[in-house]
Amino acid sequence: MLAAKSEVQIDNEEVRVTEWRLAPGSATGHHTHGMDYVIVPVAAGEMTIVAPNGERSKAQLAAGKSYFRKAGVQHNVLNETSTEIVFLEIELKR
Repeated sequence: MLAAKSEVQIDNEEVRVTEWRLAPGSATGHHTHGMDYVIVPVAAGEMTIVAPNGERSKAQLAAGKSYFRKAGVQHNVLNETSTEIVFLEIELKR
């Protein structure tokens, strides 16, 4: 799989905001979230989430419909569709 592309837009004492772009056939790679975070989809799409045990699930993204997760989430995020996935990840440092 191709590597997803990320660009940090803000990184200060309070938050880190990263734009993620997953081209078709790309993935973030397995990772653990060290901070609470909010995801804000820029466009509608569908992500495949792979848990550490290999369990797969689908996540539907709607443009502008954010969601929150606590620190400690472990997963790989894949784009198995034919369109690019774009979202902002806002990590809360406090």
